[in-house]
Amino acid sequence: MVPREPGTAAMREVAVAAAEAAGSLLWSGRRDHAPEVRGKGLDGDVVTDLDEAAERVIIKRIRAAYPDHTIVAEETGVHEAGGSRWTWLVDPLDGTNNIAIGLPVYVVGIALCRDGLPLVGVVHDPERGQTWSAIRDVGAEGPGGARAVPAAPRVSAAPLLAWTQGHEVSRGDPRARALKLALEARSRRLLQLWAPLVSWLMLARGDIDGFVGYRAEAVDLPAGMLIAQEAGLAVRDLRGHPFDARIGRPAEDRSFVAARPELLDRILDWVQAGHELERELSAAWPPGE
Repeated sequence: MVPREPGTAAMREVAVAAAEAAGSLLWSGRRDHAPEVRGKGLDGDVVTDLDEAAERVIIKRIRAAYPDHTIVAEETGVHEAGGSRWTWLVDPLDGTNNIAIGLPVYVVGIALCRDGLPLVGVVHDPERGQTWSAIRDVGAEGPGGARAVPAAPRVSAAPLLAWTQGHEVSRGDPRARALKLALEARSRRLLQLWAPLVSWLMLARGDIDGFVGYRAEAVDLPAGMLIAQEAGLAVRDLRGHPFDARIGRPAEDRSFVAARPELLDRILDWVQAGHELERELSAAWPPGE
């Protein structure tokens, strides 16, 4: 197949080159010195000097290739460019909290959207030296250029799942707690990696069976989700409806269930059980009591 949008293949190459250049900086920087860690916001999130350096590398490369495109970057926000219909989303280091504690679980994520709809997604893993990418309606590619496909169904009766939630979701959020309880009780394991793009890659590779997100972060969601969808995974909202992937939607519309098609209904049933558990807990312990 060939890209349906003229120039899309070239745009993917720019994104791949930018992600890999940033990944090289992160890989060498993590070994050269202990990262400088600072608090970011009021929710306990952090940022390091490596995030900022990698972001500068990516923005410079995108701006050189497409000076009229808008860029939305994790650390420096919106870089406007004349109301362009093209928007790049840049997460220079997804997994900053892991880096801060010396855990080498992180990736670089870049997505390109046209009129708000993700068209290109790239995720680079510096530790593995692997890059995954996708173009909407064309397919996903993994390391070595091989087209990515979901793994065969696992023998285990209990699927292995991953979980993510947005930074602004509090520890006591009743829906998040109920959903996690329901999923943990029914799955073989519920992974919480502090790096959602890593979970998307694991899903696309077949390392895990499903991925559930609650009020997911806006910048890193499109790249990973597009790769998973183009690799043949199904993605729905928490009610089981087709997921609206357009950017700019509020946090409550960025909750999702992703899985191989044959497992999707089963995991959605578990999500529904989480909603029922939330109502039961609310009835037993009303707010303020």
